Amino acid sequence: MLLTPMRPRDPHEPGRTASSLELFFDLVFVVAVSIAAVDLHHELTEGHVLAGVGHYLMVFFAVWWAWMNFTWFATSFATDDWLYRVLTIVQMAGVLVLAAGIDAVFAGDPITVVVVGYVVMRVAMVAQWLRAARASPEHRRTCLTYAGGIAGLQVLWVALLALDGTAAVVGYLVLVAGELAVPVVAERQGTTPWHPHHLTERFGLFTLILLGESLLASANAVIEALHDDEALAPLISTAVLALVVTAGLWWVYFWPPHHHAIGTLRQSLSYGYVHYAVFAAAGAFSAGVEVEIDSQTGGSQLSEVAASFTVTVPIAVFLLGTWWIAVRPVADGLVNAVVPAGAVLVLADPLLPVPVSLSAAVVVAVVVVLVVRPPVGPTPAGH
Repeated sequence: MLLTPMRPRDPHEPGRTASSLELFFDLVFVVAVSIAAVDLHHELTEGHVLAGVGHYLMVFFAVWWAWMNFTWFATSFATDDWLYRVLTIVQMAGVLVLAAGIDAVFAGDPITVVVVGYVVMRVAMVAQWLRAARASPEHRRTCLTYAGGIAGLQVLWVALLALDGTAAVVGYLVLVAGELAVPVVAERQGTTPWHPHHLTERFGLFTLILLGESLLASANAVIEALHDDEALAPLISTAVLALVVTAGLWWVYFWPPHHHAIGTLRQSLSYGYVHYAVFAAAGAFSAGVEVEIDSQTGGSQLSEVAASFTVTVPIAVFLLGTWWIAVRPVADGLVNAVVPAGAVLVLADPLLPVPVSLSAAVVVAVVVVLVVRPPVGPTPAGH
């Protein structure tokens, strides 16, 4: 069984699209994201806002970072031979292990299972980088820096299990900073050849997965309405809101040509890192819709205003994050004023007499502006 040399891919390869393996890989993340969103919904509904959001952001970092690292590697060195596939499937196994431990994190139990799943994913990634280092002399130093940095951090993640309380929280934050620093340090040894169209397509596909969770929440509102005549009108209204806003967020995200946003290493790192907020907000929006359903059926301990904020905050963060990384460089002055202003208006929605209703109208208004004001072209590198 011969292996294909893991040579760097051509960053200008024509017709490069996501492979079936990459799409298969994404499926396990649907499971992890869905569990995290459900647990966030339960925590918010029970009034544990700070704890719920904190646990969600912690778990989501592990999901997002493992996905993004695989995506970054694949765009540069994917071979699709049997060993590459096996190592990818090992990473998928790690995601499933991590997903199995998410409930324990939200319950305040030890994070052992999540760490084990995360380490499995990352060790497989180390093997991929070592293989690339062997076959690509011109990128060997970069690949070895990735492999060494990731491997060293996994030892520290295991050591983190020995800590608790404040020390564990501080240790977690330090390790997160370390993880984020690895690509910055490694790419300075020599940049890997990312493919702009392929890379941004992968981010777009993951965004669709997350927005799909919101469509599920919309369907749940309709299902609840069919079983609760007293709350029929507000539940149907929530279902329509979720659908309209989800469609609007999709429209905003895919309005700009994203490949223009990653022309330089600095732009690429910014694009990837800010996506943490975009992805987390998309996942949290579905949880917020579920909280709104509970609020309307008397199953939430949050006030109506607080429940509305669980919907509007994710919308606003998604709009601002997307505007910053992809819309802003290719938009004219009007669009660059309307999108962030729309995010601010959405945040103010719960304070109005008819909570949440304004959010859908604002998102629609933003979309209308985008329809009449097409992208004007990328900002030159360095500006």
